Amino acid sequence: MGPQLGVMRVELRHLRTFETVARTLSVTQAARELHYAQSSVSDQIQALERELGVELLDRSQRRIRLTPQGSVLSEYTNRILKLLEEARWAVSRPGSELAVGALETVGLHLLPDVLSHYRSLYPQARVRVGQDNRGELYKAVRRGDLDLCLTFGDPPADAGLRFETLAEEPLVVIVPPAHHLAARGRAGLEELAREAFLATERGCGFREMYDSSFGAAPSQEPIAEVSGIGTLGACVAAGMGCALLPLISVRGQAARGEVAVVEVGDTDLRTTVTMTWLDRNSTNPNLTGFQAVLRKQLGS
Repeated sequence: MGPQLGVMRVELRHLRTFETVARTLSVTQAARELHYAQSSVSDQIQALERELGVELLDRSQRRIRLTPQGSVLSEYTNRILKLLEEARWAVSRPGSELAVGALETVGLHLLPDVLSHYRSLYPQARVRVGQDNRGELYKAVRRGDLDLCLTFGDPPADAGLRFETLAEEPLVVIVPPAHHLAARGRAGLEELAREAFLATERGCGFREMYDSSFGAAPSQEPIAEVSGIGTLGACVAAGMGCALLPLISVRGQAARGEVAVVEVGDTDLRTTVTMTWLDRNSTNPNLTGFQAVLRKQLGS
C-alpha cells in the first residue's frame, strides 16, 4: 500500500528527472540533458517510486517504457512543471505593469481607444507601449520583454507563442490625387498591376502584403523602396506612384485630399490584425484583462 498523501515528500528535482526520462525513454539521454551521472538519474527515479509506492518504469525490455502509473504521473508532472514556470514568470515581472508592442500603424490607429478603455477598467495598471517591426516584436515577446504584440498577419511558427486573430482589415491602393484612377475609385487587380508602385523594404509586413498581391509578376518590382508608412504615403501624394496598404492606415490622408483610395474590385484583399503572446504567460491576470479589452474593442 502506498504512502498517505499527507506525508508524501516528493522532491521537485525528482519530478524534473522523471519528466526527462518519460519524454526521452532513456536514462542515458536524460542524464545527458540534465548533466547528471546515469546512476544519479536511476537513483532519483527509484526514490520517486519508493515515495509513491508504485513502479513508474517497465525495465523488463531493453528499452524502458512507462508503466500505466508512470503514464499517469507523466501527465501530472508536465502540468506541475508548466504551472511552476508560469508562477516564476508571474512573480518575476513588476506587479501591475503590462508591456505591449505594436506596429506603427496599429499603435497609431487602433491602440489609443483600447488603452483608454483599459485604463478606465484598471486605473491602477501601468502600461508600457513600444513600436517596432514585426520581426523585432516577435523576438521581444519570445524574450519576455513584451507581454503581447499587435501586428498584421500571423507570427512565424513557434511552439512557445500563441496568437489570435482579432479583426480583418481591407487592403486598398492609394494613388496621387491627379492619377487617372483617382476619380473611379475602383479597379481590377490586372489593371492595377500595370501601374508603378512604391513599397516598403523587404522584411516589412506591408511589403509582404504587396509581394503576395503583385510581386509574383517580374515586371512588378516596386520603383522605389521606403522605410516607413509615413514616407510611403508622402511619396504617393507627391505623384511618384501607387502603394498597397491597409485601409486604416490611409484614411487620414484620404480625408485630407492628399491621396485617393482605389478599391481592388475583382478580388478581396485583406490582412488580419493579430495579437501574439508567450504561451507560458497565458495566465497572467494583467495580460488576460488587456486581451479581453482588445477582443471587445477590435473584434469584428
